[in-house]
Amino acid sequence: HEETRNVPRLPSSLLRRGRCPQSATFARELHLGPDGPASSPATAPRRLPFSRVAVEDLTFFRKTLPGRAITDPDLVQSSNEDWLKSVRGSSEVLLRPQTTQEVSQILSYCHSRNLAVNPQGGNTGLVGGSVPVYDEIVLSTSLMNSILSFDKISGILTCQAGCVLENLSLYLEERDHIMPLDLGAKGSCQIGGNVATNAGGLRLLRYGSLHGTVLGLEVVLADGQVLDCLSTLRKDNTGYDLKQLFIGSEGTLGVITAVSILCPRKPKSVNVVFLGCETFDQLLKTFQLCKGMLGEILSAFEFLDSECMRLLNTHLKLANPISDCPFYIVIETSGSDSDHDSQKLHNFLEEAMTSLLVTDGTVATEESKIKTLWSMRERVTEALTHDGFTYKYDISLPVERIYQLVTDMRQHLGKRARSVVGYGHVGDGNLHLNVTSSAKDPALLASIEPFVYEWAAKFQGSISAEHGLGLKKRNYIYYSKSRPAVAIMGKMKTLLDPKGILNPYKTLPDDLK
Repeated sequence: HEETRNVPRLPSSLLRRGRCPQSATFARELHLGPDGPASSPATAPRRLPFSRVAVEDLTFFRKTLPGRAITDPDLVQSSNEDWLKSVRGSSEVLLRPQTTQEVSQILSYCHSRNLAVNPQGGNTGLVGGSVPVYDEIVLSTSLMNSILSFDKISGILTCQAGCVLENLSLYLEERDHIMPLDLGAKGSCQIGGNVATNAGGLRLLRYGSLHGTVLGLEVVLADGQVLDCLSTLRKDNTGYDLKQLFIGSEGTLGVITAVSILCPRKPKSVNVVFLGCETFDQLLKTFQLCKGMLGEILSAFEFLDSECMRLLNTHLKLANPISDCPFYIVIETSGSDSDHDSQKLHNFLEEAMTSLLVTDGTVATEESKIKTLWSMRERVTEALTHDGFTYKYDISLPVERIYQLVTDMRQHLGKRARSVVGYGHVGDGNLHLNVTSSAKDPALLASIEPFVYEWAAKFQGSISAEHGLGLKKRNYIYYSKSRPAVAIMGKMKTLLDPKGILNPYKTLPDDLK
């Protein structure tokens, strides 16, 4: 059930810049569906010559992890499928270690036996990076959920990789601190997976990326060696900053087992504003005004379009808190003085309204209303799942170009798509473009890709702002990275994982040997 076909190439203008995904020339079908074989570069390559799990391997795993080496197909099933139900592997073994030493023993053994391993956190990824492609052993960090220490003075939290983000947030709130990142999937995602995918989220505008807030990591390498870089220092200029290699590496270079992260103080004053704009240009001018007038208290600036609002109304029965508009903005402020923050916010809103940048809006200061307004942004992903099969794209672009891609995609697809919606993080230049159809549609996919990647490359954007590359986008990496850069990534992979057993078929393109 495999088929080899030619895949459309980039225009010659981009080819000369070294951004043509030649790795996509031969792409192979893995998963059978009603539409038959596909030829997208997002499908899986042929299985690599890893060993298959034997009886003696199960004996070792059961001895190493008593009661935590799972082979019951019903229990393994959920670890084989991503939450979008778009990628499904065929692993027969789920391992659930509790300690770094157990992870080390497992990887040392798998390395010696040439057994492929799929590290897995909360399995909330959107690019097929967190589930097996074939029969890779699933190494789950779910039971590695202990908080190791928290320093109230410095605000530095050290914990195991399997701690759920929402649980960490609740723990910190009781201690007058917050996590520096917040995601819609916070109830399921784990901090180790967040770090491995360099998750962005709703607070990046204020607190920066995990490359800045993560102070230290403990990582187990492919051969079982434990790399202890679990520093809690803000400054350490002794040699190469190795932890940065693993932030965003998607489990391909090592398995993160513990994290130390800098956590801000919990703000005493939080306000959320939900605004409506007539044009995206007005939205951008509102953002400029917002940065200038709110300054240090601005913690989030998010947007969604009217199509998102329609899906929220239709599928989740969420009522629009203001009058209908083409574009909506969610602004959050957080500070230490409610009077000071309220005055700054009042001045900003007065200027935005009198300048006719904003046509309607509402402000929330109570926690319940704050959650209600945030749900209009956070639950768009959930609403999309009810609209049909969803093609998801996570693009970084110059801020002024963000919505132009949505407009161009609608024009490009016409009536072939059910919905084309845009939402995301204006403050970070990050667009979430989603296209839905009644069912999985290879012809529609062929119209979206590589059009969306060519468009992003044309304006010097990134094809993955925060979701990673995983299985689905690995062969499109050349749209965002030069061949020399990808070649160096390949050398890093070979150095740290010479047998290629860690999360194979992910992140790096198929043509990289």
